[in-house]
Amino acid sequence: EGLVSAVEAASGVRVLVDCTASDAVPAFYVRALSAGASVVAANKRLFAGPLAAYRAARAAARRTGAFLRHEATVGAGLPVLGTLHALWAAGDEVIRVEGVFSGSIGFILGQIRGGLPFSAAVREAAARGYTEPDPREDLAGTDVARKLLILARLAGHALELGDVEVAPLLPGIPPDDVDLERFWRQLPAGDTDVAGRQAACAARGHQLCYLARLEGGRARVALEEIEPGHPCAGLDGTDNLFAFTTQRYSTSPLLIRGAGAGAEVTAAGVLGDILRVVMESV
Repeated sequence: EGLVSAVEAASGVRVLVDCTASDAVPAFYVRALSAGASVVAANKRLFAGPLAAYRAARAAARRTGAFLRHEATVGAGLPVLGTLHALWAAGDEVIRVEGVFSGSIGFILGQIRGGLPFSAAVREAAARGYTEPDPREDLAGTDVARKLLILARLAGHALELGDVEVAPLLPGIPPDDVDLERFWRQLPAGDTDVAGRQAACAARGHQLCYLARLEGGRARVALEEIEPGHPCAGLDGTDNLFAFTTQRYSTSPLLIRGAGAGAEVTAAGVLGDILRVVMESV
């Protein structure tokens, strides 16, 4: 409240930057935007939240000419949203969006391929800062679903989060109402199942991949087996891959690939948005 009041009272170029994972901060976006202050966010909650709130914030930005930027919400520092917006602005039509949208899950699956137990791989990803503050959002597919929804809305689909079909990375993940420490204690119970699936997949010469797809207004997130020739088969570490099939990129999709998790690349995405807002405001 105090911060937003200060933003409203200030003059000149003002940018409210939200690097939280909170539901509370986005509730102030409309106030800031209505006062002519721009908003830069790494927080996905508004952009993948109720459609009415998302539209209200965009309408407030249009009324005052303020900017609402959130490149870091999808792909960290990768130019994903900017590319999609440029395609739309140039009159292109998005036919399909697919790929690997989670650097944390990609890292976890890579560690499992290397022989690390599932629970240890999750702990390592969390320790490196790759997961959400609550890693269950990654494992349940919630974080990937939010990213896919953000892309779907920018592509013109009026979807809600509940419209995204989500299959969790591992069925039976302890729910959100379980204490986080208890979740960590229960996590090794899934090690055997994951190791078995990984071994069976490797025996077929395939690779486990957590894929997101949007086509024909249908959005889906699930763990799948992919063959060596698949565009996502070569991904390693925290790499993301976004493939846009459009009217103009119909025979060969437009690909964006790179690290999609971590503090430094996310900070770069936020800083890039701040600099663009400032440069376009003066």
